[in-house]
Amino acid sequence: MIVLGIESTAHTIGIGIAIDKEPYILANVFHTYVPESGGIHPREAARHHALWGPKLLREALEKAKISIRDVDAIAYSAGPGLGPCLRTGAVIARALGAKYGKPLVPVNHSLAHIEIARLFTGFKRPLAIYVSGGSTMISAPAIKRYRVYGETLDIGLGNLLDTFAREVGIGPPFVKKGVHVVELCSEGAKEPLLLPYTVQGVDLSFSGLLTAALKEWKKGKKKEVCYGLWEIAYDMVVEVGERALAHSKLKEIVLVGGVAGSKKLQEKVHLMAQEHGARYKPIPYEYARDNGAMIAWTGLKLFKYGISITPLQARVYQRWRLDEVTVPWL
Repeated sequence: MIVLGIESTAHTIGIGIAIDKEPYILANVFHTYVPESGGIHPREAARHHALWGPKLLREALEKAKISIRDVDAIAYSAGPGLGPCLRTGAVIARALGAKYGKPLVPVNHSLAHIEIARLFTGFKRPLAIYVSGGSTMISAPAIKRYRVYGETLDIGLGNLLDTFAREVGIGPPFVKKGVHVVELCSEGAKEPLLLPYTVQGVDLSFSGLLTAALKEWKKGKKKEVCYGLWEIAYDMVVEVGERALAHSKLKEIVLVGGVAGSKKLQEKVHLMAQEHGARYKPIPYEYARDNGAMIAWTGLKLFKYGISITPLQARVYQRWRLDEVTVPWL
């Protein structure tokens, strides 16, 4: 069985192809929209996706050495995400499904992050720490669905770091070779500046931390501000993850999402796992960030359980929560 996946929830358009036997992932190609200034402009990102979608489709099929007619189903990211971006991916899926007579599989973006991590780690029932621009969430498997233990009450971890980087002008936000630009800016600082630490039970809030960091930046000690920003933010995420781990009594941890590429955050999660006798394995950043392979792989699993729709039924759900998704294999 072969499933083609289309990812288009935010700034990345990705095409992946998965098969139900090793090597499991036949292709995974993507292109990222980079705005000239500010954050993501949804309509501009959608135009970017419409332009790059067909190019990436051809590239993915060539890499997989198959034809679109060899594909059994087409999966697409149905939410959560930015409306114009989601609709662009859904339109591509509908067009392919209608032209080639292929069933479609709507995939929850958050679920796909966890499932591709399970594939690469071999973990059965991991606690998932999901950190990206739009989301920060700690979840664990329950019966036929994932339970959300804690999440951000305002902005995501990636949004915090990227917004700060843009506002103070230290360079375009990125995670390159496991280092975010905010982490890079902190090099040489002797100690982190004390900033607001806002954990409310098992939930987090980053907006106050962002405001305080921006104010302190103007006062000087810029390296110490950057150090304090990422150090405190990562500690907040790890604390909530630790509470969820203790409550769930799980023994496996995965770290997924765009910020999962941070080596410093990986180290903190690894230390936390060791203290609780749990196993943690990082996954390749290509698959931790938004990508088409995770949509293809999760779509393949859903399709095996008989979940599919016709092109006319294909919709998007901007606020489709992870804990609303039925997961047949749990």
